[in-house]
Amino acid sequence: MFWVLFLLAAWAGVLLSCTRLLRAATRAAEPTTGSAVPHHRHEELSLYEAAYLAGGPARVADLTLLSMQRQRRLLLAHTGWATVVDPVGRDPHERSVLGAFGPDGQSPVAELRSTVAGNTAVRDLADRLGEAGLALTEGVRAGVGEGIRAVRGATLLVLAMAAAALAVPAEGTATGIVLAWFSLPLVLTLGCLAIAGFDGYLHSPWASPAGQRLLVALDREDNGAEPLTAVAVRGVRAVGDPDLRAALGYGNRGRIPRQRDQ
Repeated sequence: MFWVLFLLAAWAGVLLSCTRLLRAATRAAEPTTGSAVPHHRHEELSLYEAAYLAGGPARVADLTLLSMQRQRRLLLAHTGWATVVDPVGRDPHERSVLGAFGPDGQSPVAELRSTVAGNTAVRDLADRLGEAGLALTEGVRAGVGEGIRAVRGATLLVLAMAAAALAVPAEGTATGIVLAWFSLPLVLTLGCLAIAGFDGYLHSPWASPAGQRLLVALDREDNGAEPLTAVAVRGVRAVGDPDLRAALGYGNRGRIPRQRDQ
């Protein structure tokens, strides 16, 4: 019966991690005091707000770049470089893009995205959405992420403990019985991860439950009719032009391209 000790260790890790995730998820679901959510409709969401709720600062940056490109004020090449056409920004996000260019008016898309994502305008946007109860605060978001990682770690712990239990001779105990006992904590961890994914924490860790409902309503109503709205809600994969997807893909893969001589 020495294998029971491995089972107890697995259960301890599972219960601690699942409790941690449950507390974090409960905190994320709590409405913000004085929240303006009941009076906020998805029609009132700006594209920048929708982009932040769906994908965070990086999504706001992608939306800004694509919006400027559609207006012919910025050129995005499939090589991963951007070129300024119109040097006048119409909002703080666009001005942060233009301010990131060098004197020659060219810059890698990855560097532009990084600059826009960390700009004061994005932080102000996050603060407004947080005060409205539509976005998760940094602390709550980190807590949910840590809880999910803890449950994933507990899943690996269960598998490791099960392997260790099978490696130890268990006289009078069938292998099937041992596996059946270890399947219980494994089902619990997988169930927690499935519920977290269903609630959206794995897909949009930036939006609160209220914010996620607005995104769903906005996406359902738009249904891909407006390209920028689709990008704000679904990301770069909603871009129909393969060259634009390639331009933005360099930064997503962590590569900064070399500029080629014209």
